[in-house]
Amino acid sequence: MEAKSGKISVTTENIFPVIRQWLYEDKDIFVRELVSNCADAIAKHRRLVELGKAEKEPDGAEYSIRVVYDDDNKTISFEDNGIGMTENEVEKYINQIAFSGALDFVTKYQQESTDKTGIIGHFGLGFYSAFMVADEVTINTKSFMEDAEPVIWKSSDGMDFEILPSDKESRGTVITLKLSEDAIKIFDSATLRMTIRKYCYFAPADIYFVDVKSDRLHEESEEKRRKEAEEKGETFTPSPVSYVPVNNKSPLWTKKPSECTESEYKQFYHSVFNDGRDPLFWIHLNMDYPFTLQGILYFPKTDNVYQSLEGRIKIYNHQIFVADNIEEIIPDFLFLLQGCLDCSDLPLNVSRSALQQDEYVKKLSGHIIKKVSDKLNELFKKQREDFEKYWSDISVFVKYGMMKEEKFYEKVEGICLFKTVDGAFKTIEELTSEEKKTIRYTTDPKAQAAYVEMSKKDGYEVVVMDEEIDNNFMSYYEMKKPDYKFKRVDSELSGEESDEETKEKLKGFFRSAVGDDKLIVFAQQMGKDNLPALIREAEHNRRMKEMRAQYERMMSSMGTMSEEELADMFPETEELVVNTDSPLIVKLQALEDMGTKKEEADRLAQHIYDQAKLAHGSLDSAGLERFLKYNTELLSKSADNL
Repeated sequence: MEAKSGKISVTTENIFPVIRQWLYEDKDIFVRELVSNCADAIAKHRRLVELGKAEKEPDGAEYSIRVVYDDDNKTISFEDNGIGMTENEVEKYINQIAFSGALDFVTKYQQESTDKTGIIGHFGLGFYSAFMVADEVTINTKSFMEDAEPVIWKSSDGMDFEILPSDKESRGTVITLKLSEDAIKIFDSATLRMTIRKYCYFAPADIYFVDVKSDRLHEESEEKRRKEAEEKGETFTPSPVSYVPVNNKSPLWTKKPSECTESEYKQFYHSVFNDGRDPLFWIHLNMDYPFTLQGILYFPKTDNVYQSLEGRIKIYNHQIFVADNIEEIIPDFLFLLQGCLDCSDLPLNVSRSALQQDEYVKKLSGHIIKKVSDKLNELFKKQREDFEKYWSDISVFVKYGMMKEEKFYEKVEGICLFKTVDGAFKTIEELTSEEKKTIRYTTDPKAQAAYVEMSKKDGYEVVVMDEEIDNNFMSYYEMKKPDYKFKRVDSELSGEESDEETKEKLKGFFRSAVGDDKLIVFAQQMGKDNLPALIREAEHNRRMKEMRAQYERMMSSMGTMSEEELADMFPETEELVVNTDSPLIVKLQALEDMGTKKEEADRLAQHIYDQAKLAHGSLDSAGLERFLKYNTELLSKSADNL
């Protein structure tokens, strides 16, 4: 062949300055793009062999990719034994199609210039991503076609190129990058290894990483050993360099679910997510129609609901890593799971806004939601005991998903569990009836034990709602099902109300004793065995307090509001309900009627009020100190009377 040179016609200004900008955002993206090209070339040759249009590999020969780093010459080479290219194909695929792909990328990038994460995955930049880091790029290739001449393509800027004869003997392609000064500062042997693992760990062909300097040092060491052995008259046994793939070309999701063992699922989870704990359970996705989707989603143990969600759902395309947590594909509530999804049909060189409108993506997202909800329903119906064991770890995921995604809500609403104070797990239907659709709950079973017992006596199974999401979840559930109401155990106290005269008398007495003329006091007959007084807090009021706490956390970064402003926005009220059946209240009234023991009566009334606050969980530190001091006095008097 004759050497030739040329210039690629440009229709977009400053294409390579734009491409180079990605060096500062995705410094290592070229590794993924070029390894992906290698894998694609191998896949094409493998397919031609299957179709009988190319010769099979000789016995023992395998498809592979070699990434060679030469620190002395400051080059990185990407080698494959795939389909290769003829001179005409180089002209077509490098000078025309690949360049057009780069142009297409730049056009989309400019449209999304306000957000450098706008292009999903960035595939399509392809071969020309090499110029992000290289001052010169060389392609040395030989086609699989019989009698095809090898060819070299060379360019220092991607615009001017040369096509030269080559002496390459084997089928495939070698792309060599002469690193720029900026790239030399960034990429070394260790960095390249980590980058290959990041993007290409599951690439569908064996990848071998070669460090030329390390190999040379090994050879020098071997030569030194050989000479030493000769001088001593000893037999020299060489220790050749043994290369092993740096990737796993057959990730577990490529196997059929029936072929995978439990230990394999767990081991794959540990290796990908560096979590020493076993996952609770998993969903293996493997389908070819109406779109290609493979992957495994794991339900992990969640000790900390605030742990980072970064990198939890990893998206792949033909086993090459694309990105973490693409919300346009995966609803954000699924980020509470962990897993890998290989979406081979996913359009990667489009903007995020385009993905949001893409019908394929919508169907894909809907299918993933369906598979997750189907798995939960299957566990609930067939393995209820196991499902209940998992509930403490998956409850936040289920509740959050119900609130965020209508389709998910419809699928799992009937299997959402509530844990009772007695340790049972029940659905909303199992907790209620047509006549009674109120659910009593506690946020702290121990602190609210007195209230819990009263609710249980009233015939309620009290459930525990102590997760931060629960306040919003209850409101959401009540909105979806207006017939159902959640009420905390301290929001309603059973018992017949006393007459107005008794109520007014006790109100005046307790207001005076505790020094609060705005204290709201009620009088009820709640039984002799119950506490002499309890705090009742309306459900609406409690939720307002929760809203206030959330609002304060939200506003903390922007400066706090004054207490007066917060009080106006989120008014709080509490009610002291005095148990007129209590013998202690009867004696207290007698003391108060005597008049001569008012001080003693006031101290006892204050103590009863503090006890009510303590049982409610709202007694402040000053009140607790006062309560303990008076309690000690009462114990001392009791001891003196023994």
